[in-house]
Amino acid sequence: MDREHILVTGGAGMIGSNLVKRLVATGYHVSVVDNLWRGHKEYLLQNGAYVINMERDFHEIDLAVPGALDPLLPGVDYVYHLAEIVAGIGYVFSNEGDIFHQNMLINSNTIASVRNNPVKGFIYVGTACSFPADKQTGVDAPPLVEEDQYPAYPESAYGWSKLMGEYETFLMEAETDIPVSVLVLHNVYGTPCDYSDKRGQVIPSLVRKAVQYPQEAFVIWGSGSQGRAFVHVNDVVDALVLTLQYGLGEGVIQIGPDVCTAIGEVAETIVEISAKNIDIEYDRSKPEGDRGRCADYSKARRLLNWQPRVELRPGLEALYAWINDRLTD
Repeated sequence: MDREHILVTGGAGMIGSNLVKRLVATGYHVSVVDNLWRGHKEYLLQNGAYVINMERDFHEIDLAVPGALDPLLPGVDYVYHLAEIVAGIGYVFSNEGDIFHQNMLINSNTIASVRNNPVKGFIYVGTACSFPADKQTGVDAPPLVEEDQYPAYPESAYGWSKLMGEYETFLMEAETDIPVSVLVLHNVYGTPCDYSDKRGQVIPSLVRKAVQYPQEAFVIWGSGSQGRAFVHVNDVVDALVLTLQYGLGEGVIQIGPDVCTAIGEVAETIVEISAKNIDIEYDRSKPEGDRGRCADYSKARRLLNWQPRVELRPGLEALYAWINDRLTD
């Protein structure tokens, strides 16, 4: 019997590469699409070898080009759509127009290709940044539920672009026989990841600063009181695999913990892990983004039997070791 064929867009990124490895280990035939803007082919290595046939199953294409995905879909059973333009908060708020435009193209073109080349199921990966800003008021804000997405008013163009991708995904489901699942992810961290100054997100950026201290100052953007619901990439991959079996046709499913952790607390934990005498600085002239949010993940627990399992401290320890290895070689 032929193996089912799964295509993963953004499959060379942090989440995508971990998902690809899990799917391959489970026995699926997996193809990867990535333009390598943030992803890296090396992320698909395991024990020194690529987990997929790179000549046959890796496709470096730009999904912002209409129809680019069409030739790859015949014979594909399921599509995971993770491809997007996103980076750290500085990049997001300095490039809002371009991020909105590019993500709208990427999402709309991908969905159009799937419409034209129907598959057994389509999984769209959304973001907690799509929730209204007035629901994300601080570390003590009530856990978000899926219904909180509307009336919509995300703080960032990135959040709007991802919400519009959700909307178009559900239009496709309503107008075709393709069942979909939309997993709305909270702040994902883990390895492998981009920890660069230009595009790294908050946790890997703070770890990089700790590793390089005192050559690089340990500066937190904003007050440090802003918070996020951090979820480890291994837990996210669990949810992505489970939704293939249990989540199609079930609407929006939120993936994240019900605890919001302040960025300042994360920074203090990273300093402890570093075992350095680090002077923490706060730059209140920099953007903080949403004040704080966390997830009521009861729908994920009910439908997927999912809950976060990787605690923040050991997750940070593993990430610190990974980045430290790469910066101190």
